Formats: sequence, structure tokens, C-alpha cells
Amino acid sequence: MSQKNEVKVLIGGKTYTLSGFESDEYLQKVAGYINSKIEEFRKDEAFRRQPYDAQQMLIELNIADDYFKAKKAADSYTQEMEDKEKQMYDLKHDIIALQMKLDAANKEIEELKGDLSESRMTIVKLETELDNLK
Repeated sequence: MSQKNEVKVLIGGKTYTLSGFESDEYLQKVAGYINSKIEEFRKDEAFRRQPYDAQQMLIELNIADDYFKAKKAADSYTQEMEDKEKQMYDLKHDIIALQMKLDAANKEIEELKGDLSESRMTIVKLETELDNLK
């Protein structure tokens, strides 16, 4: 099992200690994402006029919105990948079935070539017999 990491991060101008089994870089990346959201909202005059608790709620709602949109996209890609895998399985099955038909057709062609050769020999034999009768 991975070792639990603790890392100090700066979020919104305050230092926090984050801990988890993820890497320090990942935890810093999470803090960076939250900081970018805070900065994005702080640029908006209407946001800055809101009480602190309303500001926090707006940021939290925006992060949740980002999460659900990303999850929906990931689920969509997962479904698309599953569909493509099924299509690929079906195509492989079709290729195998067609290969079997091709093998059977090639075998039949070889048999018919043998029959044709025998028929030609029979024709030559019969023509020779016919010529001998004349």
C-alpha cells in the first residue's frame, strides 16, 4: 500500500496541510486548481460584493459543476470506448466467419478444378474412342 503523504499548500492566501495517499505533486495540483477558481471569481465585481459565505458557496458550486461535467464527459468516453470495443469484437467475429467461408469456397474451387480435369480427360478419351470408331 502507498504511504500517506502530507504536504503544506497555500489556498486563498492561507496555509493548509493536506494529507492523502496521492503524491505531493497531485495534492499541490488540487490546491492550484482551487486557487485558480478563487482567482477566477475574484475578478468579478459582483462576486466581490457578496458576503464571504456566499462567495465560498459560489466557488464550491462551480467546482461541483466542473466535477459533474468532467464525470459526464468521462462516462461518455467510457461508453463510447465500450461501444467501439463491441464493434471491434463483432468485426473480428465477422472476419472469422468470412475467412471460414473463403476457405470453404477455395476448397470447393480445388475440388471443381479436379472434377474439370477429370472431365477433360474423359472428353479426350471419348473423342479418341470416337475417332477410333470412324
